[in-house]
Amino acid sequence: MNSEFHTQKELYDRVKPALHAKLQELKRLNYNEIQELDIWKYLIEVKWKRTKNLMLSDIVSDIIHVDNHKLSTYLKNKIKEEV
Repeated sequence: MNSEFHTQKELYDRVKPALHAKLQELKRLNYNEIQELDIWKYLIEVKWKRTKNLMLSDIVSDIIHVDNHKLSTYLKNKIKEEV
């Protein structure tokens, strides 16, 4: 199986089931304002900012284990920046 991705969209589409699973967890914990794309952007802008050559398994693991509170705080700060 080819695990190289030519675009960020291809990679996003590949890990979408993990993002969906994390989103369901967040909804159960009443983080209702968070969307799949928010999780993805947080990881790109914070967790993976200086990381290169991540393996697909590492990406999925990071999605599943993202810190819910840090993610929520990040999104609240982004909203404040936009205002």
